Amino acid sequence: MKKDITNRDDIQLLVNTFYQKVRDDQRIGYLFDDVAQVDWQKHLPIMYDFWETNLLFVQKYKGNPIQTHMEVDDTENLEQKHFGYWMEHWFSTVDELFEGEKATLAKERARKMAHTIFMRVYMKRYTTDGQKNS
Repeated sequence: MKKDITNRDDIQLLVNTFYQKVRDDQRIGYLFDDVAQVDWQKHLPIMYDFWETNLLFVQKYKGNPIQTHMEVDDTENLEQKHFGYWMEHWFSTVDELFEGEKATLAKERARKMAHTIFMRVYMKRYTTDGQKNS
């Protein structure tokens, strides 16, 4: 039986394993490495804080993930499939490493976050009359 996510070490394992899968995936890895040019030394601790805040309710994360994704979308259109690939890796990583209440919460939060961010990016791209913003 696998253990549940209970501390920052668990979150670091989850995040590190997940992002290695993302970076290795030709369908989305380029969005992080080439388009956003993520500085992984800085980004990973931010993601640890983000998930520690969301799963363990320790108030560490301060940031705006929606704005960050909108900036990436300005360079390379983010599509629903990109978020689907991201969730595919998140779910498989959670399931591979953990099980329990927090593991389930990690998947629920990721699903909600991916949907919200995609919809905000999409809404920014299009006006209310369906015309593409320039």
